Amino acid sequence: RYFLSDAFNDQFAADERQGAIFAVFVAVAVLIGCLGLFGLAVFTAARRTKEIGIRKVSGARTGDIVRLMLWRISIPVLAANLVAWPVAYYYLRRWLEHYAYRITLNPGYFLAAGAGALLIAWATVYIHTLRLARTSPVYSLRYE
Repeated sequence: RYFLSDAFNDQFAADERQGAIFAVFVAVAVLIGCLGLFGLAVFTAARRTKEIGIRKVSGARTGDIVRLMLWRISIPVLAANLVAWPVAYYYLRRWLEHYAYRITLNPGYFLAAGAGALLIAWATVYIHTLRLARTSPVYSLRYE
């Protein structure tokens, strides 16, 4: 004799274990992605230090410079989303076919994931960009 709930739990134990392993790998991938975005922001800011100084001297506000740098970071993130969405849709659709009760893949899920990725990118880059935009233009123009 056995409980039916125990039989169902045993049936989905492999999926739960796979989900836990997948969550760990996703966390590591997000961390590596954030480090890469931070490196890209630092590299872009270092390349454009003189331009930022000239913009500050010309009267640009800190918010304008921060928005410019965030937009520069947003372009690769948005392009990556456009590439990743069809691939994710294909694999998720194939994975969901194995279940008797499945959800429909709503585009809202992909938009929410893309918005989350964009917010993570902005949070990663924002502090460094804000610090760079608040520095005195004298230091930026002397930078070489």
